[in-house]
Amino acid sequence: MIPSSLFPLVSALLSNVVAQVAKTFVYYYRTGKWDLHWVMASGGFPSSHTSTVTALSLAIGIQEGFDSAIFAVTAIFSFIVMYDACHVRYYSGKNIALTQQLIKDLKSMMGLHLDDPIYQEKLKTILGHKSVEVVGGFGVGLIVPMILLPLFIA
Repeated sequence: MIPSSLFPLVSALLSNVVAQVAKTFVYYYRTGKWDLHWVMASGGFPSSHTSTVTALSLAIGIQEGFDSAIFAVTAIFSFIVMYDACHVRYYSGKNIALTQQLIKDLKSMMGLHLDDPIYQEKLKTILGHKSVEVVGGFGVGLIVPMILLPLFIA
């Protein structure tokens, strides 16, 4: 029997791992190509940030009660993380893509030679998530603690 005090930690960590591994399979399903970099990548379906905080909140709610202060704290934390993943980080990635396209256009249309190393830097454009990716992470975060629950009940 695993100590029940570890239920929230194990739930959150395992939800993260499940979501990260699932990204590789989702990528394969969409493209027909295996790309193991998705196991460590941010962005994509399902959101591992969302699955992690959702599992943590659910496990805390089950363990401490859904009327406890610690559940309230983790629930608010989870909402902030999901909002950030879906809005702030997503649009930051869009801004990076737009800026990179503007630089390419300036170089090709205007013949500009931008020699500063900052213009050569490759930035990651997939930082955040689409809404469906966050919903997928939410689902993983609900399922994993429920599957683990029997291992932690005395």
